[in-house]
Amino acid sequence: MCDYSLQSVKSRPAKVGDKLITRDFGTGTRGFAASENNDVAVCVLPGTELSFASEVRRLSTGLFAWRDKVVHHKTAIFRQINKAKVAAHHDALEFPDGEIVLLTVLCASQEATVLQLPAEPKTPADIAAQARAAFVG
Repeated sequence: MCDYSLQSVKSRPAKVGDKLITRDFGTGTRGFAASENNDVAVCVLPGTELSFASEVRRLSTGLFAWRDKVVHHKTAIFRQINKAKVAAHHDALEFPDGEIVLLTVLCASQEATVLQLPAEPKTPADIAAQARAAFVG
């Protein structure tokens, strides 16, 4: 998916093997851009597995706000959180330790590769499980 503030940006769906880069699109949010054309937002489905080229850096807040914070993982699963809040950022990454970070707070210019897309739900139980996962946070 692409966050609500990327709706006016040209976009395409993610594919396995895509090389992505985190980018500030100038719309009030950051997202993934296609490495071959950074003007195109790449919309990622919840459950997509990503691998970053290096440890993930995110913007920091608080006393040392000028320093980037490092998330000591290189893999993450794309999630959508806070779906009940209409005017909120929903796109997030869940890291192996359970930490969830909004995509919009990631530092720009980080490279990621799409490892695996989520499986399509086949049963009513799978559909319900995916719906529950979308409301994390």
